[in-house]
Amino acid sequence: MPQCHRCPSAGWAARTVSGGRSRRPTADSADLDRNPGCGQADDDTLGGMKISHLGHSCVLVEAAGARILIDPGDGSQAWHDLTDLDVILVTHRHPDHVDPAHIKDLVNANSSAICRAEAGACTTVPELDADPIAPGDVLELGDVRIEAVGGRHATIHRDLEPIGNVGYLIGEGLGTILYHPGDELDEMPRGVDVLAVPIQAPWAAMKETIDFTRGVGARHAFMIHDALLSERGWNLMYGMHSQLTDTQFHDLRGGQPWEVPQD
Repeated sequence: MPQCHRCPSAGWAARTVSGGRSRRPTADSADLDRNPGCGQADDDTLGGMKISHLGHSCVLVEAAGARILIDPGDGSQAWHDLTDLDVILVTHRHPDHVDPAHIKDLVNANSSAICRAEAGACTTVPELDADPIAPGDVLELGDVRIEAVGGRHATIHRDLEPIGNVGYLIGEGLGTILYHPGDELDEMPRGVDVLAVPIQAPWAAMKETIDFTRGVGARHAFMIHDALLSERGWNLMYGMHSQLTDTQFHDLRGGQPWEVPQD
């Protein structure tokens, strides 16, 4: 049964993760040295949540003064030179979600960032230098809350070893909530405002991603996990999901920040 993740009393009641690498601040730190205004930024730096799709499953979230990067994998290069990150999150160990060839450079360029990843990714890609995060764990940074959900990667084939996957609910106070599921369609939290829909994969069919979108019921969505789609295929998937769900889809290709409407 999907849980409601809408408000602190329902969705944020999980334990808060603390600790971490000695060179990084704790997850519940209210004062990040590199970004002392996290959660307390000037009014002109806050605004609404901004989302940039940097290719495939890589997403940059800017909320309440914090910069959060999800799944810097080898399906995209747009994240390679990013700096001033507060959090780096990885859903699972596959290279299209964490690129072992380039992740060390990103971590070194953002040495104060909190790094959390599904346990299998921590051991498979030691260059990430991340602490493990499990479903139910919560990170708090000022007005931003990040909750890990799910736990299991979608089945690619019964003959392949099952692996873990954690999705992330990122909430801006009591305002916008974004859900990035990684490679999983079983977890359908309620109260989501913006859904990142993994649109094409060897473990998914369009009928499943449409039902997943319907099940979450977010007002807004954009497509991720799309690196293998042709232009024609991308347009087909965009059109069918727009037609067969009540969710408004947005084209975030190009990597420009999109500010979530406050409707």
